[in-house]
Amino acid sequence: MERTLIKNLRENVGREVLIKGWVDVRRDHGKLIFIDLRDVSGKVQMVALPSHKEAHSSANTARPEWVLAVTGKVNQRPEKMVNKEEPNGTIELEITAIEVLNEAETPPLDVRGDGREINEEARLKYRYLDLRRPRLQKNIRIRSEFVDRVRQFLFSNGFTEIETPYFTSTTPEGSRDFVVPSRMYPGKFFALPQSPQQYKQLLMTAGFERYFQIARCFRDEDLRADRGFEHTQIDIEKSFVTREDIMRLDEEMITTVAEAMGYTVKQKPFPRVSYKEAMQKFGADKFDMRTEEEKKKGVLAFAWVIDFPFFEKDKEGKWTFTHNPFSMPAPEHLEWHLKGEHIEEIITQQYDLVCNGFETGGGSIRAHKPEILKATFKTMGYDDAKIERDFGHMLAAFRSGTPPHGGIAHGIERLIMILTGEKELREVQSFPQTSSGRTAVMDAPGELSKEQLKELGLKLEK
Repeated sequence: MERTLIKNLRENVGREVLIKGWVDVRRDHGKLIFIDLRDVSGKVQMVALPSHKEAHSSANTARPEWVLAVTGKVNQRPEKMVNKEEPNGTIELEITAIEVLNEAETPPLDVRGDGREINEEARLKYRYLDLRRPRLQKNIRIRSEFVDRVRQFLFSNGFTEIETPYFTSTTPEGSRDFVVPSRMYPGKFFALPQSPQQYKQLLMTAGFERYFQIARCFRDEDLRADRGFEHTQIDIEKSFVTREDIMRLDEEMITTVAEAMGYTVKQKPFPRVSYKEAMQKFGADKFDMRTEEEKKKGVLAFAWVIDFPFFEKDKEGKWTFTHNPFSMPAPEHLEWHLKGEHIEEIITQQYDLVCNGFETGGGSIRAHKPEILKATFKTMGYDDAKIERDFGHMLAAFRSGTPPHGGIAHGIERLIMILTGEKELREVQSFPQTSSGRTAVMDAPGELSKEQLKELGLKLEK
């Protein structure tokens, strides 16, 4: 008999079906044994009657989280047992046969509840169990639907999905790189990408014009509730555009996807706030524009922050970029930028999208001529030799006819946190790091053997 998903049982009243799933709850009422079985699609109440002796015996031994294949007849529940608040609250399955597909030991944590009361270490050690709870199942599926709708929007607008490498070289993007030692080139290292920044610009040089990627990014930075070592972003780049073109496209994408998923957007088009105004009014460049009532209803209050300063002083008093060294200065400040004048007054064509108090994305119109990129690094104190060594490939590309281009990237985890009302990244990721920077389930980071260190040409200092 072919398996029936639990969500489709209501269409099969009066018929015999085969369902498969996990025991959620077992209740022994003497002669009657009730089992709630769940699968990927839902949950249903089943009843084992004494008249079906073998099935009744099997139901008597079954325990929570056992995996069962159950054959039975779909019946309407007695009127007094109807629960209209449950999707399958009007039916139950009369069990005629049970096959135990796998037994389960007593779970180390309860997967039926919300799970917030359980400490992080336990939840992530047994993440494969933690993910069984309905809240996390819902969150992961919302994430999947969101990404799928974004993909379809971009495909419908002529974008091509292109993967870029994980093994690359270090790049100045504001965070420390994760590095990977090379066995073939002892003493040399790859870096994992903080973002596909340089590659997507090179794809514009290559003439693809409209690129996107659901990109994994790695940053060795201090952890917090809304930031981890690795994240996924919607990475978008387009040629022959202005700042307004990118913001308009992105706003249409976010609005289309959010509303299709049933969310309410507070204001369209999104308000635009200058960086200076944001700091004066909110004291930060990310802010929440909702009323208390809108917060309760889960309204999405998006806003653009624009007109950022290009440069700021670091702790040592040297000039550094505020967002991205590959950005283009505002047209009226291009001459200052090229001459290295009025540095503190140069505005960049950078834009951030904020929502409900979080930064959810950021981008810019990019430098596409070698002299503009060189001027940025000159301001930051790089000499010609260092610029050529670190970015010679970009300068060479720009001399090959790179078109004007710009783009934006959105942190998927941040956006899903907002959509689901969660407060921490781990609640919308499958296997997140712990707050102490260790992996879920697997014990990493770990030590390398002496043989591995030798093969990589590495020595450890105590």
